[in-house]
Amino acid sequence: MRRYSAAVALLVILIPPALLLGRKHQATVADAHKQALHALNRLTFGPRPGDVERVQAIGVDKWIELQLHPEKINDSALGARLEPLRTLRMSTREMVEDFPPQPLIKAVADGRQSLPSDPQERAIYQAQLQRYQQKQGQQAALQTASSDSSASANDDERAQRRQERMEARAEAERMLNLPPQQRMAAILRLAPDQQQVLLRSLPPQERENLLAGLDPRQRETIMALQNPQQVVTQELMAGRLLRDIYSQRQLQEVMTDFWLNHFNVFVGKGADRYLLTSYERDVIRPRSLGKFKDLLVATAQSPAMLFYLDNWLSVGPDSDVARGIPPRRNPPLRPRARMGPFGPRVGLGMPFPRPRRNPGKPNRKRSSGLNENYARELMELHTLGVNGGYTQQDVIEVAKVFTGWTLEQPRQGGSFHFEERMHQPGDKLVLGHRIKPGGEEEGVKVLDLLARSPATAKFICTKLAQRFVSDNPPPALVARMQSAFLRKDGDIREVLRAMFHSPEFWAPEAYRAKVKSPLEFVASAVRATGAEVNDPQPLLQFLNRMGEPLYGCQPPNGYSMMAEAWVNSSALLNRMNFALALATGRLPGLNMSSQEMLGMPDVASDAQVVLTQLENRMMDGDVSPETHATISQQLGDPKITQRRLDDPPRPPNVGVIAGLLLGSPEFQRR
Repeated sequence: MRRYSAAVALLVILIPPALLLGRKHQATVADAHKQALHALNRLTFGPRPGDVERVQAIGVDKWIELQLHPEKINDSALGARLEPLRTLRMSTREMVEDFPPQPLIKAVADGRQSLPSDPQERAIYQAQLQRYQQKQGQQAALQTASSDSSASANDDERAQRRQERMEARAEAERMLNLPPQQRMAAILRLAPDQQQVLLRSLPPQERENLLAGLDPRQRETIMALQNPQQVVTQELMAGRLLRDIYSQRQLQEVMTDFWLNHFNVFVGKGADRYLLTSYERDVIRPRSLGKFKDLLVATAQSPAMLFYLDNWLSVGPDSDVARGIPPRRNPPLRPRARMGPFGPRVGLGMPFPRPRRNPGKPNRKRSSGLNENYARELMELHTLGVNGGYTQQDVIEVAKVFTGWTLEQPRQGGSFHFEERMHQPGDKLVLGHRIKPGGEEEGVKVLDLLARSPATAKFICTKLAQRFVSDNPPPALVARMQSAFLRKDGDIREVLRAMFHSPEFWAPEAYRAKVKSPLEFVASAVRATGAEVNDPQPLLQFLNRMGEPLYGCQPPNGYSMMAEAWVNSSALLNRMNFALALATGRLPGLNMSSQEMLGMPDVASDAQVVLTQLENRMMDGDVSPETHATISQQLGDPKITQRRLDDPPRPPNVGVIAGLLLGSPEFQRR
């Protein structure tokens, strides 16, 4: 990184935080070229080289209409990229079975569950079982070990680990000479502790060499030997990023990102590591351009949301469960067969749990009773907004309505289930409307009431305008969008259409008025450079450094769309480091050449010519005279010319120049 420290310093000078927050825009969106570029910047994760010309050829209005109907767009090329990510097509139950969480491993250790017969699945279970038993043994040893013997024991352990690493490296070198199938068989033949030592001892590149040539399931198996849950979450994040970068259905992906923040679920909370895949695939994306009420109901019944906001634990104060009334059974209670991960097992059903009070955080102290988490976030964050006219009593009444909306067998990938015995009986009064007793239908009625509220329409339309127009959208635009929302029964496609055809959307002051979030910046940079992503993990790691790990927002309000959340010196420095690492080819897992960035077979010898070519190819010439002049002044730097005083002429460093452009104020905004 020291090699490019001067360039990074220049980029920070180029974009001080105050400039991004208060930049004045004189550009007009009157001509066809600017209109196409503006539409691409707002409806996609950034234009790729040639996209502006393609949109102009179709016509901006026709292109927007096509994006509003993603089912008409062929996205088969994306499907090929996602094919190796098997968990994206699995049910939650299948993921739990194939990549077992610790409770399932504990059940195996306790003899309550048998090992699978499939060799690859069995290897995953055995590896985790060995780690579980080792951890239990270490805890027991800590309780009995004396402090006098700990120093010598630690020395012996360190010496043993060094020997194990040396042996593992030698074993890895031997395996690398084997064909992929024989290599996989050799890894599976190792004892679980030997597998762990082997995988821990290899640096990333050697580990990747060990995986080379294996099919997707085999690669997943090797990775799951160390951490099964991580396979699920990493593939979920990789799939999301690949969609944002490569999908032709860009507006659908932008709206999926919007709704995933609006109906936020935190990946770090227990079962949601497994539930989020279905949440995004089956709940959010298919409804991202549909009716708001359908999306609202689907999220309310989603296992991911029920688990995240603890509604599955909520028990009505006067319900049968709260009063201890046993379930009515005739004939008398008998054990019943229940499906476990590998077939039927015997049990009496799921016990009724007690609620957690803080969403997203583990809480050791559970108390039975009503849980208000979902009711509060439903009104404050999902529908009416913080000033939506509801009271604390409304929160309590809505919480009573949704008692009984729970999960069946949540640790095994459970599904939505309405449990009458947990439900609060009697009438409820919500926002002045009497909700008569009706079991599950009470919740549906409340969701319908909230979805049709003018306050909800205003809240949702304001957020959409903030995402697509500006941080402070014109009230007249929001009012027209709100009217379309109410008139069209919450049809999101119609609301977006009204916004995209409004004068405010195309106004000069809206042009590049939005600061990109880290996700938007990373995806747009990859799209602009034409980089080929073979491994999304380095990109995901940079997103973590920039403060927007995918699915990583613990509070239920999701990541902000406002510039203030993302503009500070530390955040900009991380962006600059990413821009230069990407453009100079120093990100592993990404392939890119100077010729591809320039769109030409040869690199010009004049740095000024290269700068102009990159401005036109990566940014469609949309660079201010000030930015062009600032970068031009640095083109004589040896890091760009790649020569010293006595060196012969060399082609300029295209990557550094491209990195400077990716860090420019124009590229940081959309």
